[in-house]
Amino acid sequence: MRHAPVPGAIPLGLAAAWWFNRVVRTLIIGCGYVGLPLGAELARRGHAVVGVRRSAEGWDARRAAGITPAVADVTQPETLRSLAGPFDWVVNAVSSTKGGADEYRAVYLNGVRHLLNWLAARTPQKYIHLSSTSVYGQTDGAIVDESSPTKPASETSRLLVEMEHLLLTAARERGFPAVVLRVAGIYGPTRGHLLQQYLRGEARIAGDGRRAINMIHLDDVVGATIAALERGQPGEIYNLTDDEPVSQLDFFGWLATKLNRSLPPFASEAEMGARKRGLTNKRVANARLKSALGYTLQFPTFREGYAAELSRRGLV
Repeated sequence: MRHAPVPGAIPLGLAAAWWFNRVVRTLIIGCGYVGLPLGAELARRGHAVVGVRRSAEGWDARRAAGITPAVADVTQPETLRSLAGPFDWVVNAVSSTKGGADEYRAVYLNGVRHLLNWLAARTPQKYIHLSSTSVYGQTDGAIVDESSPTKPASETSRLLVEMEHLLLTAARERGFPAVVLRVAGIYGPTRGHLLQQYLRGEARIAGDGRRAINMIHLDDVVGATIAALERGQPGEIYNLTDDEPVSQLDFFGWLATKLNRSLPPFASEAEMGARKRGLTNKRVANARLKSALGYTLQFPTFREGYAAELSRRGLV
């Protein structure tokens, strides 16, 4: 059965569209930068969406988006019991607040353990986990896909690999419907680390500038996650990244031209010293995203995506 490869398309066919004539109960854990617009789009399509955060922060924004707000914390498993399941779909879009290894272990690794235990008696039809392309530790500019080795140097990325292993083992050994999405660097409204650095005059080009950057627009993270909910296969991994990994030099060159500014300076050895460990250089492929999930990117490269963001911010 062929699905229309357009963002937001509802697949046809009885087997693939069991949710078409019923309300799908969807739980989004981590209803923040990604989870909020994801929940809003699912609610717009008629889903009953519960959006979870650690605190009541953003309660009104969730309600305004058609999402039922709830408070729970994956690091505190007893709080999950307050969530009124069962749910048809579960999306784990949590993020760590501090970013260190201890926080990663608590939120990602132990958090997934707690969720697997909690969901054991109420298994959903689909569980989507937003992981990261940082699990690929390659440093030679190689093209990597979902079958490439995942041996990152940084401890935080190794914890993500361990977390993925938990989910994929559960899928293989007990049929847990886990799908892992390895998400590249997200940019979009209010976010874009490299753009923000450039605008503040803090950007630096590393080495000779040939290190590859892998990115995806927020709108495509939302669209691809919905495609994974609808058509993703349990136990599978999909890279969420756009069509064109770009070198730092080419990215900043394009940005400088668009904004009529100069290139940022190259980083000194001293500046590079602190960042060198764990710095990767790989070109992440997205063929499975497009072929297996039938997803068509709204912003195929950084050019379309950042042109839209620069216009949104009134910079061009």
